[in-house]
Amino acid sequence: MDEKMLLKLQNGSDIRGVAMEGVEGEDVTLTHDAANVIGAAFVNFLAEKTGKPANKLKIAVGHDSRLSAESLKEAAIQGAMNLGARVFDCGLSSTPAMFMSIVFEDTQMDGAIMITASHLPYNRNGLKFFTAEGGLEKADIKAILKGAAKLEPADYDISDVETLELIDLYSEYLCEKIRVGANLEENYMQPLSGMKIVVDAGNGAGGFFADKVLKSLGADTTGSKFLDPDGRFPNHVPNPENKEAMASIKKIVNDSNADLGLIFDTDVDRMGAVLPDGKVISRNALIAMMAAILAPDYPGSTIVTDSVTSDELTEFLEGTLHLKHHRFKRGYKNVINECIRLNEEGTVSPLAIETSGHGALQENYYLDDGAYLAVKLIIAAAKANRDGRTLASLIEELGYPAEAREYRLYIRGLEDYKTYGRGVLEEFKELAEARGIQVASPSYEGVRLVFPNEGWILLRLSLHDPNMPMNIEGKHAGDCDKLTNIAKELVSGFVHLDDSVMY
Repeated sequence: MDEKMLLKLQNGSDIRGVAMEGVEGEDVTLTHDAANVIGAAFVNFLAEKTGKPANKLKIAVGHDSRLSAESLKEAAIQGAMNLGARVFDCGLSSTPAMFMSIVFEDTQMDGAIMITASHLPYNRNGLKFFTAEGGLEKADIKAILKGAAKLEPADYDISDVETLELIDLYSEYLCEKIRVGANLEENYMQPLSGMKIVVDAGNGAGGFFADKVLKSLGADTTGSKFLDPDGRFPNHVPNPENKEAMASIKKIVNDSNADLGLIFDTDVDRMGAVLPDGKVISRNALIAMMAAILAPDYPGSTIVTDSVTSDELTEFLEGTLHLKHHRFKRGYKNVINECIRLNEEGTVSPLAIETSGHGALQENYYLDDGAYLAVKLIIAAAKANRDGRTLASLIEELGYPAEAREYRLYIRGLEDYKTYGRGVLEEFKELAEARGIQVASPSYEGVRLVFPNEGWILLRLSLHDPNMPMNIEGKHAGDCDKLTNIAKELVSGFVHLDDSVMY
């Protein structure tokens, strides 16, 4: 296989590509043969990592609802079985469940592969990998792809591949977490009786949560929508950051008169929620809610977030909850790894969470798991319901910026855009300081300019693309215009930086 072609499939700590035709100008890059040799290369990677021979390895393979999932799954299984690994076909699953196949005593896999491309368009797909240490790092993905380039596709008969109803095991795991957490001795088996909780799965892999978790615990899920898997995503993009998706779950909650609404992304590693009054729990509100739930058990602890969270969130975490707010680099692996680092150094950090909805808890193997976040919300809702309170009361003191904007400034005509971008950040900081503007320190990503009475500006370099996102938040109406004008002046002299989106 062509190494250069395979390496182009790397997307940070995942593999992603165009998996099927149907979009003009987008040729298929993640082919059946590519998935085949990648599956085989993962076996070699695991063998080296664990010290086990290939024929002693147990590997689970699952997928979300994408149209190309079955074909890519079969290809990856063929490649893995051809090298002698014992492979289990988990069928429709979620990304977090695939990791738990390594943890569960009844399964104890050596590794797992999830076929997914999260919320990307229907023609895309990808592969995520897990070992006992969690999701792989960028260097691991590169090593697997380089190893795959040395292999040839194998036409292996997989008619006798073993199957595993993993989502059933995972659902029971979540159910037991809710039973224990709700602590309702009088109704231990159905602690959600009398509650109405609705789900919008967006035709992704999250439909199981309504039937196998909520219903089995006694909740009324009438009104839930788009639970059936459909890789065309005909109703809306399964993405808690998408406005149309959030409007959908908001309408479902309103129409159903529900106590809580939950929405998942395609592979269920992210979630968002809606309260009975229509309040959306996502981005800063989701971080605040999870922190408020965890605060009694982790007093004074540190919450790790990505860099674009609001000052109002910091005020809530530190002033109201008496926690510490640690802003770090964007990218779910970045915030998770930082959370792990802090804990290993002795700083208690129970939560790493991005505004995108990726949230990982120390108590749950540092696994970014949308269903587990939903479990924590449901436990809090059951307790609040028992005590005559509301979930909303947990974040009633959270403030919100009056205005927020994001611009993406494209870096034009340069192959080495990252070096140029780093230079822009350095000069951007110097220009700001020369004008007497306060620069946040430390800054773990980009340059954050602080305007105590108006808000802030953050300029950073995109993780994967030749552009520089600029986020601006204003404390009062009209502040974003003021800050945008300042930002325009600071970036106007960079020849290769296209700032036209700001005008």
